[in-house]
Amino acid sequence: MKPSLPQSLESGLRVNRRHFFGRGSTGIGVAALASLMERKGLLSGTGPGMKDARMAALPSLPHHPAKAKRIIYLFQNGAPTHVDLFDHKPGILPLHGKPVPESYFKGKRFSTMTGDPSGKLILSPVEPFKQHGQSGAWVSRFLPHTAKIADELCFVKSMHTDAVNHAPAISFFLSGAQIPGRPTLGAWLTYGLGVESDNLPGFVVMTSVSKGTTCGQIFYDFYWGSGFLPTRYQGVKFRGNGSPVLYLEDPAGMSAALKRGLVDDIGAINRLKHARMGDPEIETRIAQYEMAYRMQTSVPELTDLSEEPEHVLDLYGPQVREQGTFAYNCLMARRLIERGTRYVQVMHAGWDQHNSLTTELYTQCKDTDQPSAGLVMDLKQRGLLEDTLVVWGGEFGRTPFIQGDINNRPKWGRDHHPYAFTVWMAGGGVQPGLSYGASDELAMNAVENPVHVHDLQATLLHQLGIDHTQLTYKFQGRYYRLTDVHGHVVNDLLS
Repeated sequence: MKPSLPQSLESGLRVNRRHFFGRGSTGIGVAALASLMERKGLLSGTGPGMKDARMAALPSLPHHPAKAKRIIYLFQNGAPTHVDLFDHKPGILPLHGKPVPESYFKGKRFSTMTGDPSGKLILSPVEPFKQHGQSGAWVSRFLPHTAKIADELCFVKSMHTDAVNHAPAISFFLSGAQIPGRPTLGAWLTYGLGVESDNLPGFVVMTSVSKGTTCGQIFYDFYWGSGFLPTRYQGVKFRGNGSPVLYLEDPAGMSAALKRGLVDDIGAINRLKHARMGDPEIETRIAQYEMAYRMQTSVPELTDLSEEPEHVLDLYGPQVREQGTFAYNCLMARRLIERGTRYVQVMHAGWDQHNSLTTELYTQCKDTDQPSAGLVMDLKQRGLLEDTLVVWGGEFGRTPFIQGDINNRPKWGRDHHPYAFTVWMAGGGVQPGLSYGASDELAMNAVENPVHVHDLQATLLHQLGIDHTQLTYKFQGRYYRLTDVHGHVVNDLLS
C-alpha cells in the first residue's frame, strides 16, 4: 500500500499539461531574469528580500539609442478647447453665429449631447490670440505663462482620435484601447525598461481638480492599470491629502530591526509559495512589501519642501505648497524623476466646459498654466529637460460650434471633438519651437500632417529607445502592444 501524501502536496502534484508548461516557462523566465539582474548589478540591498524589489529591463531593450530617459505626462482630463487656447483661426471671427457648413461635419460622429450638428452655430474664441517667441507660435491670452515658453514647446495641432466620450478616449490615449483592460503607457515602460530607483515606484500617478468646478471627471483606476501585465507594473497613486501613501508610519513598538526581519520572513514564505505555484502575482507581492518598506524613508524625504529655494517654488505659482493641487503635483513630478521614477502621470480634471467657457475655463487655465510652464523651466535650468519628455494634452478637443444659446454668453460651451485638437511636448529630443500639422479654417478637421493617437504613442516610445512594434506581451494566445496594430513614428517632430 502506497504511503499517503499530505493533501497540499498531493494537490500540487495534480498538474495538467497546460499548468506544467505554464509553470515550467515561468520558472525558466524567473531564473533568466535573476541571472540578468545579477550581471547588471541590480540585485543589491541589505536584506534577503531586497533582491526581489527592483524590476530589470528586458534584455532586448533599448532597441536603439534613447533621446529621453523618462516621461512626465500632464494629462488634462475633460479635453481642453483647442479653439480657445492654441488653434488660431482668423476665419472663424466673421462667421461667429453662423451655421457650420455641412461639408465640415458630414459623415462624422459626435457625442449624444451634440446630436445632429446640422444648424450648429460657429462660436468665436473667447479670448484673443497672439504670436509669441521667435517661433511665432499662436497662444491664447488664457495661457500667458505657456506663451512665455513657446520656443521650448513642440505643438502638434493635427491630433485626432477615435473616441467621442471621456473614459474611452482617456483609456485610448493611455493604453491604446478604448475598452479598459490593456496595460497603460507607464506600465509598458516599467515592464520594458525596468526602474532606476530602489526606493520609489517606477510609475507614479497624481490627480487634482480645480476647486469649485462643475465639470470634474472621475479618475478611474484603469487609467494607470497594468492590464494583463503582472500587477507590479501598475501605477502607484499618491493621495492628494495627508500621507501620499497610507501606512508609512510604523505602529507603536515596531523597531527597524523587527520590521526588517518581518519583511524578510514574509518574503521567504512567499518565495516558497512561488517555487511551488509559479504564480507571477506572488512575485508582485514580494516586490510590493519591499517597496513599501523602502518608501517609509523615501516618501517623507520626497515630500519635504524645506530645501526648495523660493525662486524655484515661485516658478510653479501660489498653489505649489498646497497638497493636492496641480502646482504641487508638478513640483512632485520633478522631484520624483530626479530620484529615479521613470514615468509620472499628473492628471487634472475640470476641462469639460459644456456650458462654462466664459467662467470655469478661466479658473482651469489659472490653475494649470503657470505650473505647466514652471515645470518646463525648472527642468531646463536643472539640465533635466534634455532627457525628460514632458507631454501636455487631453483626450480630444472641443467643437468649433457652440453648445447652448449663443445669446446667453455666461452659459457658452463646446462639446467633445475628436477630429482635430492640440497637444504640446517639450524636451526629450522633440523639436522646440515647432508647430506641426494643421486643422482646417474652422479648426474642425485635421488636414495637414494628421497625427493619430497611436502615432503619438509610437513617437513617445521611440524617444525612450523602444520600437513600438517590438515591445509586446503574449496574452490569451496573441501578442499585444501599446499601439495595437497601428501607429508610426512622427519623425518630423524629432530634433
